[in-house]
Amino acid sequence: MNNFSHIYIEKDAIDYPVTKEILRRFKNSSIIYINHYKDVFNRSRQNFMLQKRSQNLILAVKQSLFLYEGPDICQNFGHKNFYYASTILNCIYDCHYCYLQGLYPSANIVVFVNIDDFFMEVDKFLYKEPIYLCVSYDTDLMALEGIIPYASKWIRFAKARPKLLMEVRTKSANYKTIGDMEPLENVILAWTLSPKEIIECYEARTPALDVRLKAAKMAMDQGWNVRISIEPIINIKGWREIYRAFIEYIFAYLPSNAIYDINLGPFRMNREYFKTIYKFRADTDVFCLPMECKGDVVCCSNQNNMIQYMYEIISKYYPQDKIYI
Repeated sequence: MNNFSHIYIEKDAIDYPVTKEILRRFKNSSIIYINHYKDVFNRSRQNFMLQKRSQNLILAVKQSLFLYEGPDICQNFGHKNFYYASTILNCIYDCHYCYLQGLYPSANIVVFVNIDDFFMEVDKFLYKEPIYLCVSYDTDLMALEGIIPYASKWIRFAKARPKLLMEVRTKSANYKTIGDMEPLENVILAWTLSPKEIIECYEARTPALDVRLKAAKMAMDQGWNVRISIEPIINIKGWREIYRAFIEYIFAYLPSNAIYDINLGPFRMNREYFKTIYKFRADTDVFCLPMECKGDVVCCSNQNNMIQYMYEIISKYYPQDKIYI
């Protein structure tokens, strides 16, 4: 993405350095000043799919709730004090299965320009106890790094805080944007990988599998902790053969002893988000695949068999105690 036709700016966000940096990058964008980002982001009768074709930027100041407790639906990797921070809302990719489509009424990208307030809040938590923090759940920070350099800002912040273990998750091939940074023991770069059949059908605008693997390998070679995240696992026709070949391909490309850990996650989504997306996402069959409802979560009907099958294959190449489900 090289251009945003419009940039909405909260009046309180005008004087922040991040705002000025973004405006220098996008001198040809039309600027619209607003009182509060929700006046644009949360307005009724928006067309998510239409906005996705031409996303705009919204620059805002986050007023409160800088950290959220990690949800049960997400993997905590054995860490008790699990939190996530959302300095950016929404993503430049268009994965058909993405829960953000059901969570947010708008496809436009919100950037909270007061990132230092997020840092201050993390420090308050760290004063009490170590924490595990994910900073790229509601967006893909590395994919946006060339536009809004928040991945590097978070990494620099983590450098002086050994009690912080931080994950930056991505599907991008944009590693070179942080490639000159010093690898840190307390930072995990997590690449989400899918078979090429899933990428081609359901992960629009994302880099190909080979390109992601190349980026992950570069990070490994330079000494970063690299996590491999295989999710969402989707119950498509021929899934056994597709995922077996996919796993074999990963371990043919990446040295197993350089992988920090691996997590497996089936397709799962909040039931209300699922219902919302199902109504307008007519361009995909992902929501028509065999599903079942467990409480408030919709998931693949065959998920236990799929996970067990993949776990057994991965175990041939990788220690079982470092595979998280």
